[in-house]
Amino acid sequence: MGTCFAYIAAMKLFIKNMICLSCKIVVKHEFEKLGLFCMSVEIGQVETRGAISVDQMKDLKIALLKAGLELLEDRKNILIEKIKNVVLEMIDDSDHPLKTNFSYYLSKALNLDYTYLANTFSEMEGTTIENFIIVNKIKRVKELIGYKELNLTEISWKLNYSSVAHLSTQFKKVTGVTPSHFKYVECASPLPSAMCEL
Repeated sequence: MGTCFAYIAAMKLFIKNMICLSCKIVVKHEFEKLGLFCMSVEIGQVETRGAISVDQMKDLKIALLKAGLELLEDRKNILIEKIKNVVLEMIDDSDHPLKTNFSYYLSKALNLDYTYLANTFSEMEGTTIENFIIVNKIKRVKELIGYKELNLTEISWKLNYSSVAHLSTQFKKVTGVTPSHFKYVECASPLPSAMCEL
């Protein structure tokens, strides 16, 4: 008989650990190698058009795992990735600061009660959403320091810190060193580290 198809029509697939531009490039390449058309490739998700055969789905899962990524099928895992994606988009879009508090923003973006989101995240990840935000803001600070285009005052403003002192305190708590130490010791090399390594 013919090939058995798992899905027909457009669908969204959610992918764990897909957090940067390089990840998006890898994912798009793996889809194309399998003859799958991507309508859109965003952080943490791909929208594809057309049918995906059972064999293609198996091959896709294997290819993604080899790249350190994982196709998600469990509802709670998908929700966690959605939360992470909203947080990462908020941090990356720091040129447009939120006009409201983050819990309200996240709740509205995912159309779910914040308490449920926070409890599910803590249960699945072993940390709070707030801590995830802090850690990823510090990764972004490290990235911006590595680019050597902005000073600490500009970085603190860009990432919506109340002051340079607030940024510095949070940076030291997460990394164990001050931003100045990181800038002059860790980033002494002319090229910034790979973005996924920050």
